[in-house]
Amino acid sequence: MDLQSKIFSIKTDEEFQNCAIETFRKQHKNVKVYAKYVSLLGMSPESVDSVEKIPFLPIQFFKSHNVLGDNQLPEVTFSSSGTTGTETSRHLVSNLSLYKESFTRSFKLFYGNPEDYCILALLPSYMEREGSSLIYMVEELVQQSNNPNSGFFLNQLADLARLLEKLDSSGQKVILIGVSFALLDLAEKFSFQLKNTIVMETGGMKGRRKEMVREELHGILCKSFGVSSIHSEYGMTELLSQAYSSGKGTFRCPPWMQIRIRDPYDPFSCLADCKSGAINVIDLANQNSCSFIQTDDLGRLNTDGSFEVLGRMDNAQIRGCNLLV
Repeated sequence: MDLQSKIFSIKTDEEFQNCAIETFRKQHKNVKVYAKYVSLLGMSPESVDSVEKIPFLPIQFFKSHNVLGDNQLPEVTFSSSGTTGTETSRHLVSNLSLYKESFTRSFKLFYGNPEDYCILALLPSYMEREGSSLIYMVEELVQQSNNPNSGFFLNQLADLARLLEKLDSSGQKVILIGVSFALLDLAEKFSFQLKNTIVMETGGMKGRRKEMVREELHGILCKSFGVSSIHSEYGMTELLSQAYSSGKGTFRCPPWMQIRIRDPYDPFSCLADCKSGAINVIDLANQNSCSFIQTDDLGRLNTDGSFEVLGRMDNAQIRGCNLLV
């Protein structure tokens, strides 16, 4: 069985460990920037015999380098929004079928068949620029839903509200996926009592509104949409996999993705479960770039493998965490 087939067949932690080590050795051999980073750490690939010993590449490398394997040609380049005024991240993806398989399998794992839903997207900040991996994913899921009402909305909030009411009252299962500020815009103008709709936020105000804590955001959205919980999606430009939350900000990963929590001031020290720190992501779908990434997010890993996102690292923490960059 080839490595890609193994990844999407993972059922046990032992299988995950084996695939992760095999992926590390492949990427150390083929991804020059990762190999150089490992070398600067004074590590030899032969010494890595467990996931705990695999070095995580600081996410800033996706801004300064082409993180891609030798002899790989990008099929598409995904880019971050760059709302903070810093240089944007670029993820050169040489195999879109890997991304499509990853997000389709993950969606089916957490929500079932896309054909069971009408999928409505309220993602104006992403639609207004090129290179969004989120837009690519949602466009594909909209097509897979095969529902004539599925689609994207930009500023047509009244049209979206009418359609949402009509679909929900008819008994149609709906997923409304939106960026936080746009969902708040909708929530302030309309009030619903939805019984067959999942409301999913993708996080971030994108500079359009003042940032607010998750509890406050979800409280406002729950009240306005008449739902008991707000779902969330955790993904980023540099990844090809997503984690999902069905409420209260507790995320779960698909079997080929795992989270580790590191000391925010010591990037090579991992913390025990239930302690807060900086998030490391293992995304084995990221076969042709790097599967082992130090993010700038803060979080907490629970004993059952679920995790929470608590915020972003400040500049001092980022500098302290990435002295080798």
